[in-house]
Amino acid sequence: MHLNYHFLKFLCPELDRLFRGKEVTACFSQNKNELILEAKDENGTQYLKAHLNPPQIYLAFPDDFKRAKRNSMNFFKELIGEKITGCELLSFERAFYFSMDSGKKLLFKLHGNRSNVLMYLPEANVPEKTFRNELVEDKSLDWNELEKDLDLSFDQFEKLEGNASKFLPTLGTFPRRWLKDQGYLDSNLLQRWEMMVELMDMLETPLFSLVEESGEVRLSLLPEADSISTFSNPVQAVNELYYQALIKGSFEKEKNTLLKKYQEQLKRQTSYIEKSSQKLLELRDSAPPSNLADVVMANLHLFENGKSEVELFDFYSGKQVKVALKPNQKPQDFAASLYRKSKNRKLEWKQIEKTIENKRAVSEALKSKIDALIAIDDYRGLKEFKKKHGEDKAIQKETESLPFKVFELEGYTIWVGKSAQSNDDMLREYAKKDDLWLHARMVSGSHVLVKNAVNHPAPTRVLEAAAQLAAFYSKNKTESLAPVIYTPVKFVRKVKGSAPGSVVVEKEKVILVQPAGPEVLFGKEIQ
Repeated sequence: MHLNYHFLKFLCPELDRLFRGKEVTACFSQNKNELILEAKDENGTQYLKAHLNPPQIYLAFPDDFKRAKRNSMNFFKELIGEKITGCELLSFERAFYFSMDSGKKLLFKLHGNRSNVLMYLPEANVPEKTFRNELVEDKSLDWNELEKDLDLSFDQFEKLEGNASKFLPTLGTFPRRWLKDQGYLDSNLLQRWEMMVELMDMLETPLFSLVEESGEVRLSLLPEADSISTFSNPVQAVNELYYQALIKGSFEKEKNTLLKKYQEQLKRQTSYIEKSSQKLLELRDSAPPSNLADVVMANLHLFENGKSEVELFDFYSGKQVKVALKPNQKPQDFAASLYRKSKNRKLEWKQIEKTIENKRAVSEALKSKIDALIAIDDYRGLKEFKKKHGEDKAIQKETESLPFKVFELEGYTIWVGKSAQSNDDMLREYAKKDDLWLHARMVSGSHVLVKNAVNHPAPTRVLEAAAQLAAFYSKNKTESLAPVIYTPVKFVRKVKGSAPGSVVVEKEKVILVQPAGPEVLFGKEIQ
């Protein structure tokens, strides 16, 4: 109800007391849709901050305000040097104005997302200037037409059949809810009138409560059992509302958003460790493929005369096993492939162990960051935290604003640039020297990074998947096979003045792959 007529009835007399007789010394903006009014006299300086950036519409009256040296723009220069002669509230309207000794007016129209500040010359009905110029209809707004004259008698109430919205359209959310909770809709006319009179009496009482509702802090003019704080001074109430809702509320939102991202990262790391640990156990407990290869080599004579399917005795397990060869495949070649698998399994085993170790280290670091983030209680601490952990820039930014697509495979993160400009942004702002860079060879396409894959070499499957993405997001997308170059990021550099996305590459290697998108590789929809 901080934008409500019933609250402004209390606020405007206080503003009249604070600003009357003061000279306007500055009127400027240094943030989008935020206007600062500064007025002085021999008793000191008074500030008014109108934060009109939808949907966060708030007024505040700070004791001090430091104007920025840059990115600051003056407004309503005609008011500088003018003396404020009073603050007037428009009857039954969400608007008030400061009158100047010259007859000029500075009107604050508090109509939710269409709030604005308008300056009127003496005797003028339409504004000379407006603060939010995008609200075109305000350029012809006659301030006299804003005022309303409401009949609050019982006769009028009876004529409207007790319709609260028509009788007193200035009622806000909390008063309407109070009437509903009192059983207003099911009451007769006289009972409704008694409730309305009681409500109007409460709205005339200078009691302002801040309450939290659905995660937001709001102001109420009614007695609230679970209020955060209660005030009798409207300026103190609106200042605390501004702090709780805009300053503290925005901080909590930003902090919790970042905390959630770190927790999601930790959850993914933990899930990978669990799955990989299970896979490692299975590898350790299962017989190596070389055992079957030994059995095949010991029974080559059973494959004579072109037999492709033979049942053999596995002397390792003591059981019969069925071996089926591919068409035209020799049993020796089948055994050789099993020996290769056995050798690769040892490499995979070591790679999984190494990756699990790395993931555990990352998890511990994430836990430490989460604990540190939870302990932060102000914007300064949050800013220092983000600066200290600049390596997490991708986590700290909203996903929608990132210049790349993000994929996960076997514990490795793969980034794919979204455009030529985003390729540059990804390489300049996000890439690290221990990332592996890939790009389709000799054609235009997206830059691809495999994060932290140089000091901790990615397994063949991850490298091939990254290369397939590089080929897919290039002009070689429709080729059956496409060459892709790859090299550490430290060997990729941008030439000053070159076109977006163009780079100079050194010490690259080439891999030949079949182009494949995320739908094929990860089961994700292509975006």
